[in-house]
Amino acid sequence: MKQAVIHVHPAGLLMALVGNPNCGKTALFNLLTGSRQKVANYAGVTVERKEGRFTTPAGKTVRVLDLPGAYSLYPRSPDERVTCDVLYGRATGEKRPDLVVCVVDATNLRRNLRLALAVKRLGLPCLVALNMTDIAEKRGIKVVPETLAAELGMPVVSTVAVKNNGVESLLKLIDEQATWRTLPPVAANVEATEHGDHIAVRHILQKLGLDEIVPHTTSDRIDRFVLNPVLGPLLLTAVLFMVFQAVFSWAEAPMGWIEDATTTVGELAGAYLADGWLKSLIVDGVIAGAGGVLVFLPQILILFFFILVLEESGYLPRAAFLLDRFMGWVGLSGRSFIPMLSSFACAIPGIMAARTIGNPRDRLVTILIAPLMTCSARLPVYALLIGAFIPQREVGGFFELQGVVLFALYLAGIIGAMGVAWVLKQFTAAGRQVRPLMMELPSYHLPTVRNVGIGLWQRASIFIRRVGGIILVSSVLLWFLASFPAAPEDGDKSQIEYSYAGQIGKAMSVAFEPVGFNWQISVALIPAMAAREVVVSALGTVYSLSAEGEEETEQALGSLISETWSLATALSMLAWFVFAPHCLATLAAIKRETGGWRMPIITAVYLFGLAYLAAFLTYRTALWFGLG
Repeated sequence: MKQAVIHVHPAGLLMALVGNPNCGKTALFNLLTGSRQKVANYAGVTVERKEGRFTTPAGKTVRVLDLPGAYSLYPRSPDERVTCDVLYGRATGEKRPDLVVCVVDATNLRRNLRLALAVKRLGLPCLVALNMTDIAEKRGIKVVPETLAAELGMPVVSTVAVKNNGVESLLKLIDEQATWRTLPPVAANVEATEHGDHIAVRHILQKLGLDEIVPHTTSDRIDRFVLNPVLGPLLLTAVLFMVFQAVFSWAEAPMGWIEDATTTVGELAGAYLADGWLKSLIVDGVIAGAGGVLVFLPQILILFFFILVLEESGYLPRAAFLLDRFMGWVGLSGRSFIPMLSSFACAIPGIMAARTIGNPRDRLVTILIAPLMTCSARLPVYALLIGAFIPQREVGGFFELQGVVLFALYLAGIIGAMGVAWVLKQFTAAGRQVRPLMMELPSYHLPTVRNVGIGLWQRASIFIRRVGGIILVSSVLLWFLASFPAAPEDGDKSQIEYSYAGQIGKAMSVAFEPVGFNWQISVALIPAMAAREVVVSALGTVYSLSAEGEEETEQALGSLISETWSLATALSMLAWFVFAPHCLATLAAIKRETGGWRMPIITAVYLFGLAYLAAFLTYRTALWFGLG
């Protein structure tokens, strides 16, 4: 006999924030909750769940959910489906909200009020937070909250979420539970009621005298240049170039600080530990593994900083609009641009960002090609090999050769992703269909320090929590494989050759010999499956153990491999890492997003196939040119 599952919900008032994308809902959430918030996933799905707490003036503790942005209660994407499930009480492990605050953009009432009316029909207690009223007034849009409340049949309070205005009035209204308006739910066809909401909003705007106001805004004037067919793509190229230049240049100093700190901690720990396996485990495994995670955090945060700034300013949707025609040529839409841009920091948030794509086919293809974007985890491998084999000299008097090679590697990943998308377009009927891009272009805003700061903190926590553990475990595992069994004192082999790692590497080298990889590289590829950047520390471990006391620094490692590898091998390895899926966390993210192992397996197989083919062609071509 099946037993019923009983969910115990946290005590206290549950409030949900609902609104269209870009209405200021998340800014209001950050203002209400401050640091008392957490980010997780909704039960059973991969959509991010933002939850926080705050206390009202009367002393009530309120738990608040920042629901994903939605345009209607007729879900067209996973984001909107989660919002509907919470409001209807269908979300696993979550009760139905006690209060819904509909956040409405005062500069675009025609679109925003439709969702507020749809939520009202559900019979839940509702309040309306009229946001961005300061911007609306500058545009000549004067909305009287009392008049709008009378027309909507529910309380309305004016707010400016980014400036702390109106929050006190909202908190006071939350305390006055008797003013909440609860109506019996209306059972009707959703599409039919959406049409009715459209008519009702035309009627409300007439009553408010706002139905004819179409202001010529500053955003419209800026868009004359930003969305210009010629100037727009040039500006986008310049912005992206600036972003990636900053990722490389700004991160150099903090990455050095982290490396120095890791070295210092390792030396201090080593000074207090006796020689033996425990000292090696802690210093070479745990501390070195943790440092290998944290050293890339500056690059991640710098890239996310720019993504958050571009998103808050309103530029990212315009970038997607500019790229829609090109993306359509390979069978995607401009909506795939933002997930792909996020993947340059880490493929995991890029894959998660694909949930905003309503078309299931486009969403799946975007997930499949996201790992081809050159994430920051590839940078240590690229930096090591480029520094060891590519000389520092100028090309054409303007460009640095090493930078040109790095740009070519980024470009190779992009071309590979577009090629895969184009192939999938040819083999799927849905990919050949023309789908016009319909998306909102929000007004331009100055990003707020508070929201950007909270976003960076959340992303740093997610990265360390989800990826850091895997890398740390893999570093300890490599230490074990490279340290046991111990080589006999009178043996003629080094420790690494005698160990499990050496035995596995020599067996694998048979398969990798056609692409120029020796047994040391083959050993390093094993822990690199956990995370790409581990290959650098893995090579350091392999070569330091086999080189009898060689210093474990990146400079020494680069010098050593430049002496023992051919240029053909180095180029082959660069080609391998452009495509190879060395990231178990990415494959796990694909499994969570697609709901099974089929897509992760397909992704791993096709990426390894591309990587082997690219490495083979690169190595053989290099040998043909005499670079062996």
